[in-house]
Amino acid sequence: MKTLLSTNTTKYKLLRTIIQGIIGVIIANLDLLIGFIHIDPSLKPFIVALVMAILSPIMSELGGGEPAHEMTEEEAMNTHWIETGDMEEDAK
Repeated sequence: MKTLLSTNTTKYKLLRTIIQGIIGVIIANLDLLIGFIHIDPSLKPFIVALVMAILSPIMSELGGGEPAHEMTEEEAMNTHWIETGDMEEDAK
């Protein structure tokens, strides 16, 4: 769980976003799951977005909120093709 909350790789960021969305959809559809309350369908997207906005900083704090590190020269070389479209490994 610590790895999920504190690792800032693309894979874990995506996984956290998916989990937040699932939790938001579950909360927005409580009326269908429980049947005791009624939530206006036009409010459901707002509820999902609100839940995700609330969960994002909470997950960050639970994971320790490690600040992003500066990119090393080697990491910059590995991401050069993303910025330029140039697939050459010796890009400068």
